[in-house]
Amino acid sequence: MSLLRKRSLPSERLAFNFLLFLVGALFIVIAMRLWFLQVYKGDYYLQKAQDNVQRRQHIYAPRGLFLDREGRLLAVNEPSYSLALVREDTPDIEKTLKQISRWTGMPLEDLNKEFERGRRMVRSFENQILVSNLSFDVLTRVETDAPYWPGVKVVVQPRRKYLQGEVFSHVLGYVALANEQELAADPGLRLGDNVGKHGLEFAMESVLRGKKGLKQLEVDASGRILREHTLVQPESGQDLHLSIDLDLQTHIYSVMQGKTGAVVVMDADSGQVLAMVSTPGYDNNKFVYGITGRQWTELVENPHRPLRNRSIQNAYPPGSVFKPLMAALALEQPSIHPGEQVFCSGSYRLGNRVFRCWQGHGRVNMNRALVESCDTYFYQLGEKLGVDRISAFSLESGLGRQTGITLPFERSGLIPTRDWKRERFNDAWRGGDNLNLAIGQGFTQVTPLQMTRLTAAIANGGNLYRPSLLLEEKKLDPQPLPWKKETLDFIYQAMLDTVEKERGTARRLRTKDVKVGGKTGTAQVVRLMPEHKEDDPEAVEYWLRHHAWLISFAVNEDKRIAVTALVEHGGSGSSAAGPVIREIYDFIFSRKQESPQAAAQDD
Repeated sequence: MSLLRKRSLPSERLAFNFLLFLVGALFIVIAMRLWFLQVYKGDYYLQKAQDNVQRRQHIYAPRGLFLDREGRLLAVNEPSYSLALVREDTPDIEKTLKQISRWTGMPLEDLNKEFERGRRMVRSFENQILVSNLSFDVLTRVETDAPYWPGVKVVVQPRRKYLQGEVFSHVLGYVALANEQELAADPGLRLGDNVGKHGLEFAMESVLRGKKGLKQLEVDASGRILREHTLVQPESGQDLHLSIDLDLQTHIYSVMQGKTGAVVVMDADSGQVLAMVSTPGYDNNKFVYGITGRQWTELVENPHRPLRNRSIQNAYPPGSVFKPLMAALALEQPSIHPGEQVFCSGSYRLGNRVFRCWQGHGRVNMNRALVESCDTYFYQLGEKLGVDRISAFSLESGLGRQTGITLPFERSGLIPTRDWKRERFNDAWRGGDNLNLAIGQGFTQVTPLQMTRLTAAIANGGNLYRPSLLLEEKKLDPQPLPWKKETLDFIYQAMLDTVEKERGTARRLRTKDVKVGGKTGTAQVVRLMPEHKEDDPEAVEYWLRHHAWLISFAVNEDKRIAVTALVEHGGSGSSAAGPVIREIYDFIFSRKQESPQAAAQDD
């Protein structure tokens, strides 16, 4: 027995030492873990512990307001309610999402997608907005049941409201929820924030948005708020006073109902835009509240494209409103005299092609060619001047380039050149191209705003201003027209004669006690076949009808105003665009009834 006992002692000692080693190793592991948690990761877990009790939350800043030139409100903010989730306070996210689906009627599949999309963008213990713009009925249900659903929060946000809706839709644009690209590009944005998407809302986003505030919340174990303290007050966005006149804008929008087109009214002496109307419009409030798929489809599939601001985003052949510029270029040439006469038989032959005039005018000089809009006279000018001089002069006069107005997506239009045609069509510039260019047809394209800017420069003595929509901005970036004073005076008088003379194509604009000048234009969309030449415009398919232009200015004691109207597929500039501008002048100058001299339908 003693021998057996002696043999077992080393085994017992070995087991004891192994046990001692395990205890020591365990102690070391615990000590290292404690060091890792309390020292190395101490700050991290301290922050997590504080987040369980104290949290910081952003305070939304009201967006800057829009006001018209008289201080009347155009866009305001109103409270909106969104449903959010704090993931760390939600014991059963799947069950909670199902309940949110029952509250709101939003499909569970969509909610799950929204949750997964947003969780990557929202920090711990922050509100993750899932459903915006809660209706009153949904809000009532959520507020009643929310205490039984930990992690569910109702968040109050300012929501944009456009008081005039469609009337200012293309000028103001709209705001909508920031997408993933916008969130990633701007650290100041959070999930559920609205940003400008179009119009001035987009162009002036940094000024309108303001800065969020910050508050500290003390919460209990269930995430319920016990106390809160404001750390940083929010800063409201800057209000913007526009140069637009609310009454004038509203009146023009009503006059343009049933028409597709654009109207721009500009103060010729300052470059300020007094009205900018594009029809048809759209209700920009729908984008704020959350546009439905059906509503979006109706907008984008509408053949009249209501989302486009036709004043700057559509470019059209100018037709005869291009002729004052052509006449100005001719007057700058010592070899061309305005009194020189050309015979118009109703057509002009170049090679084996015949280019038609809208009527036979007989012998005409430059003034009469402008007043009665004789194409034949300008065909011959185009042949003499050539594309190189016409293009260069047009570009220097502000066409073929953006005006620089503070609105997104402005088109530059097109003033063609030899090189452009060669690159675009792999074809040389030809003689017939000069003739088409001279009457504003062919490849030439301009925007209504460009033509308004040019007309304002003719009225104010030759200053091209960058158009402005803000009341505080006047006479921006003045550039002189490349026209001599004698040239300006001649074109100015010819436009007055186009209204005042008996055969003037814009004579329906005659206004008592106000000097009015104008130029009509009828721009071909497609070349009509001979069988359509004598048709009533109403008998021609709508999409084949000509565009109707009228550029004009009005001068009285204290105002110089430029107005452009473009009616898509309206036919004659005189009959379609003329009544629009006449209504505008009657409104501006408080004229009660139309002048007794009625204008016949012509170019």
